[in-house]
Amino acid sequence: MKTTVLYKKTPLFEIQADFYPTDRANASVILYIHGGGFIWGSRSELSEDLRKFYTEAGFALFSIDYRLSPESTLSDILEDVQDALLWLTQEGAERFTINPEKIAVVGSSAGGFLALSTGTFSSKPKAIVSFYGYGDISSDWAHTPSTHYLQKDRIPESIARAQITSLIPTTGSVHERFLFYVYARQTGRWIQEIGTDGCSLQSLSPIHQIESDYPPTLLLHGTDDTDVPYEQSVYMRAALLKKGIPAKLITIPNGDHVFEKDFESPMVQQAFQQVIHFLKTHLDI
Repeated sequence: MKTTVLYKKTPLFEIQADFYPTDRANASVILYIHGGGFIWGSRSELSEDLRKFYTEAGFALFSIDYRLSPESTLSDILEDVQDALLWLTQEGAERFTINPEKIAVVGSSAGGFLALSTGTFSSKPKAIVSFYGYGDISSDWAHTPSTHYLQKDRIPESIARAQITSLIPTTGSVHERFLFYVYARQTGRWIQEIGTDGCSLQSLSPIHQIESDYPPTLLLHGTDDTDVPYEQSVYMRAALLKKGIPAKLITIPNGDHVFEKDFESPMVQQAFQQVIHFLKTHLDI
């Protein structure tokens, strides 16, 4: 049964996470990070198929919210992810029957970027899985108008900014906030709109921050991804291997963004079996 917890609270905002147990005692845990271009999304986007798949494989799940841009900056979001990991290893370990020494981080798209970023934290997970994520927000793809999104109806700036609130959101509907993302990708202002608190883009990009203690990493990416270039995972794997970090890329031929929406596809099922094998190997299950 799902348990919803408050893992972070300030006078201005509160952030929740959902914990899904497994039958196994002292279980390893997957901290799951949703995508949404840092602009929309919520912890509830973890599908029932994936929840059942991971928990039946013996993993507990901890699916988190985090502050969203542009009301909050990328540095704020990274801070939230760090705080979620800290909560899980301390309060979570006291509240749930989990092993705080066996935590993996799994994320998709922007959540994949955040998952890859956890490898640069002082307190790191044991393993990382990035679904169609990206390790470099300093490269051209993130700063130039997207060919894919330019094929859609142009979003006027006034309509895009009408989706933004004066509050600090920690969840956001794709039906509303996606318009701001499309506008930002059409204009090439995506990273600028997210905000970096004056930090250099290289310092915020995990591909440029890999050290010898970076966790083993599995990347999954479709070759026909129209949102995040497939090459982002290719380059991240190469950078990890260059530093001697165990890294593997599972390529989904002709796969688009969010390729696992076709969860019953034999190719997707095979990829997820490899995810489970990777997690069990590096969490010593």
